[in-house]
Amino acid sequence: MIHGPSLGIGAVIASVVIIVVFLGFQGSVNQSELKIEPTPQIQESGPPKITMNTFIANGSPILGNPNASVTLVEFGDYQCHFCNVFFHTTEDSILKKYVETGKVRMIFKDYNIIGPDSVTASHGAHCAKDQKLFWEYHDILYSNWAGENNGWASPENLAKFAQEIKLDMKEWSECMDSKKHSQIILASNEDAKSLGLTGTPAFFVIGQDGKTSRIFGAQPFEVFEKIFEEEIERSK
Repeated sequence: MIHGPSLGIGAVIASVVIIVVFLGFQGSVNQSELKIEPTPQIQESGPPKITMNTFIANGSPILGNPNASVTLVEFGDYQCHFCNVFFHTTEDSILKKYVETGKVRMIFKDYNIIGPDSVTASHGAHCAKDQKLFWEYHDILYSNWAGENNGWASPENLAKFAQEIKLDMKEWSECMDSKKHSQIILASNEDAKSLGLTGTPAFFVIGQDGKTSRIFGAQPFEVFEKIFEEEIERSK
């Protein structure tokens, strides 16, 4: 299933700082409460603050209604086995019930932990984003997943995927050759590290009031559904 990108997020979310309270946690889901404070004028010493930009900047275009009350952020690696499992077993149900109905908006962010082809695949997706086909390229990558570090995400195959979704190959190839999006990919990886992530896929569900839940691994649809319904109810 091919999904088109949507509009950008309003600038209002950049005006708050959201500090995640990473509590000790059991199981795969952590619904940590967030403390929302005004942005400080002077950066305090210690680890960097977790802001809303940590979750949404340096990622994909929004998929779905940009004004949805709930945001789902996925940190993934295109070579990751369990990211592929999520794509094929859970994502479509989330899209049909929540994204396409305007209740949840989705953002994908890179966390390249497997190998060089992961980074090259991320470049391919961001170069497709320049032609407003990020999500189509994202989908074709996972639809052609064939393992880790075995060559399926080689530059030759990535170019073939670009042709299949009818990208302007001259523009896409120039983007790839220049590594135009290196900084955004690196920044997304740094965002993942600042959130304490050590694997993929990892998800954050952010409610309208800034409350955040985190989900680790390719969890079944019911895990996401429960949190979505709670946050949608809270937003009424």
